[in-house]
Amino acid sequence: MKTTALFSLFLAACICQKAATCAAYENVLIKDVPHVKQKPDFCGEACAEMYLRKLGHKMDQDYVFNRSELYPLMARGCHTKELARALKGIGFKTGNVWYTAKADNAAQMEAHWKALHADLLDGVPSIICMRYSDQPRTTEHFRLILGYDAATDEVIYHEPAEAAGAYRRMKKAKLLELWPLKYDTKSWTIIRLRLEPDKIEKPRPADGFAPADFAQHMMQLNKKIPGKDFAVVLAPPFVVMGDEKPAMVRRRARQTVKWAVDKLKKSFFPKDPDEILDVWLFKDKKSYRKHTKEIFGDTPSTPFGYYSREHGALIMNIGTGGGTLVHEIVHPFMRSNFPDCPAWLNEGMGSLYEQAGEENGRIVGLTNWRLAGLQEAIKAGNVPPFKDLAAMSDHQFYNRDKGTNYSQSRYLCYYLQQKGLLIKFYHAFHKNPKDDPTGFETLKKVLGEKDMKAFKKKWEAFVLKLTFP
Repeated sequence: MKTTALFSLFLAACICQKAATCAAYENVLIKDVPHVKQKPDFCGEACAEMYLRKLGHKMDQDYVFNRSELYPLMARGCHTKELARALKGIGFKTGNVWYTAKADNAAQMEAHWKALHADLLDGVPSIICMRYSDQPRTTEHFRLILGYDAATDEVIYHEPAEAAGAYRRMKKAKLLELWPLKYDTKSWTIIRLRLEPDKIEKPRPADGFAPADFAQHMMQLNKKIPGKDFAVVLAPPFVVMGDEKPAMVRRRARQTVKWAVDKLKKSFFPKDPDEILDVWLFKDKKSYRKHTKEIFGDTPSTPFGYYSREHGALIMNIGTGGGTLVHEIVHPFMRSNFPDCPAWLNEGMGSLYEQAGEENGRIVGLTNWRLAGLQEAIKAGNVPPFKDLAAMSDHQFYNRDKGTNYSQSRYLCYYLQQKGLLIKFYHAFHKNPKDDPTGFETLKKVLGEKDMKAFKKKWEAFVLKLTFP
């Protein structure tokens, strides 16, 4: 009986001690915080979005990433430094962010929890960086801490990694085990970002694809890039990759891709393509054929390069020159700006800029290698009437006398350009494709020509006087 009584007293003391420990922290919960699932590696950004939504602000996890100034080619989400920069820029008082505790010092860890809990009582949640789990090779992970249940001694949090992650629970002891980042055997790192709103900024509107879009794109694209021999450069709305020397890849991205994009947008295409596109620049024929097969499962039908709508990519043998690259850049812009554009104008404008320069700040096509074949076809009487060219279906254009169709379309665009009419024609046709699906009637109107047979003779005489080079 005496032993039983002593045991009962000991058990009661243990229960009282546990109750006292739990009672030291009040129940607290920040309610009605919306939950969102993170995009890949955007756990911290998603935590911030959740509380921004609670505060009534329309800033998503992409916006938080964009405010971090993290370079998208890093192909990851924010680490603590970048997340803190984003939150402070948005208008939060984050506190000191980085703290330390001596290894295995329970009192110091308890003090950090006590400070976090005190903020919760004041209505201020925290984002903490902790180990995802207690597994040996677990990753670091941000979670949004929203409350505490004294009855069960559980921390209440939003888990951004899972769709049903709202108001999850974890034993406080477990949290204090996973929270410290044990980079050093003697001193642990504690990371906590307070979300006390100060002067929250108004959202900044994004123009085109934002850094977050490119970061997410790069996380997937890196799985395709075959090794360290490829340099990667941003040239919005494209990502340019090549296996030439990095300096050359950067030069092509700047002097060819960016230059062409800027000039084409200035004259024709206000809207970017609907998706981020990849530009693959393979240094020679061998690399082009090898990597096209390995990366895309394709066997190219052209030695120069092509645009793959399926893969969202411009795939180039850049060893043949940059003309085909500019040609192919036209197509995704045409697709997003003028989806009803007939083949003759799509390929006419694409091939026009195979050989291009600049005049008065605008892109201009120059004569090129297609001229000789067109002049021969004109002399042989094999060039169809413009009405027939404009009315060709895609199948007819690409499969019946393809070479002449391309060259005729190109040099019709060249004629319009030289007469100062190409930009006017494009925009007039773009406004009226339903009433004039082939563009032929618009062409007559812009040219001021009623007799297109007579104009064809005039155009042929013009073409026969051209020279290349």
